[in-house]
Parts: sequence; structure tokens; C-alpha cells
Amino acid sequence: MADYDVIIAGGGLAGTITAQAVSHYSKQNLKILIVDRNTEFLPGRKSLAGWVCGDACSKEAVDFMTERIKVEWTKPEIEHDVKGVMAFSPDKETSIPFDGDGFMLNRQKLPEIQNERCKKMGIEFEYEINLTGLIYEGQQAVGIQGVDNKTKQPYKKTSKIVIDATGVTSMLRNGLQNSTKVEKRIDRRDLESTGRYIMHFEKGQKDLTEFDPDYCIIHLDQDIAPGGYGWVFPKGETKVNIGLGVEKSLLDKRNKRLGKKDNVESLMKEYLHRNTAIKNAKLSEEPQDINNNSGVFQVSVRRQNDCMVSGGYVMVGDSAWMPKPIDAGGIGPALIAGTILGNNVAQALEANDVSEAGLWQYNLDYIKEYGYKTAGLELFRRLIQQMSNEQISYGMKHFLGKLDAESISKGEHPDFSGLGKIGMIIRGAMNKTVADGLRYTSKENQWLVEHYNNYPKDPSGFNEWNKTLHQRLQEAFTKIESFDS
Repeated sequence: MADYDVIIAGGGLAGTITAQAVSHYSKQNLKILIVDRNTEFLPGRKSLAGWVCGDACSKEAVDFMTERIKVEWTKPEIEHDVKGVMAFSPDKETSIPFDGDGFMLNRQKLPEIQNERCKKMGIEFEYEINLTGLIYEGQQAVGIQGVDNKTKQPYKKTSKIVIDATGVTSMLRNGLQNSTKVEKRIDRRDLESTGRYIMHFEKGQKDLTEFDPDYCIIHLDQDIAPGGYGWVFPKGETKVNIGLGVEKSLLDKRNKRLGKKDNVESLMKEYLHRNTAIKNAKLSEEPQDINNNSGVFQVSVRRQNDCMVSGGYVMVGDSAWMPKPIDAGGIGPALIAGTILGNNVAQALEANDVSEAGLWQYNLDYIKEYGYKTAGLELFRRLIQQMSNEQISYGMKHFLGKLDAESISKGEHPDFSGLGKIGMIIRGAMNKTVADGLRYTSKENQWLVEHYNNYPKDPSGFNEWNKTLHQRLQEAFTKIESFDS
């Protein structure tokens, strides 16, 4: 007899949303435990630096969760409303709006409130547990094991299903023993180092390309944030979440090109210092920010794991590499996936089938709702990462039509397949390379979306599907490198 029906490893946002969804879809009839490595007073914290995050989330993703599992977010977990995201070209002459209405969240308050909601639903918590791996019976995961940091004693709990929400470096996934389908390790190039400050400031020069209380601003600039971007996200009229993300190998190249020795921390300071709209900025010392006002953390920027289930085991959020490849936004995908997974788990337990095949529907449901577009965005991200500032500015100014901007605003790959056929004037070989690259990733995206729509209905078709995917992606990655300036 298992101790619990469901154990959720990791008490962050993905973990608690999934717990609430499982409880909702099972009509609160299941015994659910959330296990977190943090203390009860800092729930779901990613690292000692806090909940390092851009704090932004689309209204669409929040509504998806609210409509289905009846969990509503209000103030104080929502700190500030925004009308969307504006991405600026390096020369700041072109901007693309995307993501529509959204919220800036308070990531320190949100988990506290989430946990209170969970407890009211009868969900149990265990804190300060350091997990080392899963417990198995044959091909089934049947629980978790580790150390209770409070007592220094071994910790073991059994369950019918284990949900892994332990984050990007998940020990459970890395050591998974009952699947050859789940990818265990992430490629270094698919990780971004991100850092950010939460600050109060005095208003400097009015410049809506540098700070806008109504819009989250993204700056694409290979000198400021090589392979990533800088962000200035408003939390009020004079409060900001400001930070940037970089890809390590591209930072090394940038340092060599400019003769510098910058790291994420020095780039963050420089990025803050050059912002003319923000004056005399100070780290927030408000109680709701004090454990979260500065920090550096890693985030994945690739498609979700090709397979997210094995016997008795499923993963959600950062542990499944769900943040959107193009902007590293992880909250939206976590809300959508957690909501979907709650239903899948409740159904699998009701059918008394928690095998790999019994949990397989989660792969299909997530792909249909969100995951179908992520591989194409991964290609698009790789192409943009290797462009020069001049190429990005030119591409955004001359190649982005209204429909392409609309695609980006929906979080999808823009359709550049008609580039060159519509009398577009391309000045110089450098910009022909950009046009060719954009056209190529559009074509590949169409193939990838179709391939994901044909994701196998059960585990028996997976190996063939996955082999075809990896061959195509490998060819595409190689081809994209040939568009390097």
C-alpha cells in the first residue's frame, strides 16, 4: 500500500499548480504530498538567491489555469498589470509587440499564497527534504528517496505516481532508470545564464524604449546580452525587474571580439548603468522582495523533453525544459502544463494504469496545446543568436511584416517562407544571409509542426518518431551555423 496517490517533488510554481490541478480533477479524492527542499518560510525557492525570474506571465496562461481548475490570482501575488511585451532591435528603430495583456508577479509572495491554497485543498507538505532519486519496483517508479535535512535521517515515501517539478537540473530526471525515451541531460548551448535585480528608482529621462510602466521591454543586443536579451519589466511607476540572459559560448566570443572579460554580473551592472530612464536605483528592501532582490540562475531555451513520462513518473515545468525557447518565459508553459497534467494524472489513477502507456496522453495533450511550436522556436532562437546587431536591426526593419509580428505575438514561428519572392529589396550579401536564414527556419518550422502533430499515440511509435526528429534537427542546426555572419 503506497503512502500517497501522488507525490510532487518540488514545491515551486509548476509543482503547486499541478498539485491543485490533480486535486481539482480528482474532486479532492486523492492523497497528495508536495516535497520541497526549502524551509516552510521560503517555499519553492530556486536557489539561495531566491526565485530568480523575469516575473512576467501572459494573462492568457493565467486564464487557461483559472478557467479549468478554478484557481484565481489577484493582488498581492499579481503586483502590476502590463499591456504586453515590446522587443526592440539593437538600433531601437524597430519594435515588435508580443504576448498581449499580462501580469508582473511577486515571486516571493506567490508561493506563500499558493501553499495556503494547497493546504486548504487537503494537500500535504514536507519541507527541507533533499531528494537523491526515485524508488523503483521493476519498470515502475513507486516513490522518492533522499535525506530529511531537519533530522539528517534517510527519507523515503511511496506513491502511485511521482511528479518531478524539481527544476532544470533535476536529480530525478538525471538519474532516471526506467526509460530510454526521456532525455536526461541538457546540451550546454540550450542553457542561458540569467541575472536580475528588483529595484526602486527615481525617474530619469522619459524614454519608452528604456522604461515603460505599461509594457515589458526586451532589448536584443549582442554586445549587451550575447545570445540572449536584456529586459526592463515594470513593477510599478518607479519599480522594476531589470536583468539579462546570455549564452556562455557566445559571451566568450563577444568578450574576445570586444577585448573584454565580462560575466553575467558585470553585464547586469553595465546594463543598469546605461539606462537613462532609471536613476539612483536601489535594491528593493520591501518585505515581499527582501529574499529575492538580486540573483543569477540558469534557464533552458529549447523544446520540451521529447518524452515526459515513464512508468509511474512524469515531469513538469523547468525539469521538463518547458520555458519558451525564444524568450525563456517559463511561468506560462508551467501553468498550462500543470493544468493539463492534473487531468491526465486523475484519469490515469481512475483507470488504475500508471504505466508509461497509461501516462502517455500527457505528452499528446501538452503538444496539442503548446508543445507543437517549441522546436521551430528553438531553430529561430539559434538563428537569431548568431546574427550581428546590424543583421538583427535590418531583419526586424525590412523582413518583419504585420503577419509575422502577429505570429510572434502568439508565441509562434513567424512565416518568412515568402521572403525574396515578394520584391523585397535586399541590400548586400550580409542581409541576403539573414533572408535565407529566416526563410530556411520558416520552412523547417512547417515540417516540425506537422511532425509534432503526428506525435505517436502510444509508446511503441516513439523511437521511430524521435529518430526522425533528431536527424532533421541535427541537419537544421548544422545548416543554421552556415548562416553565421
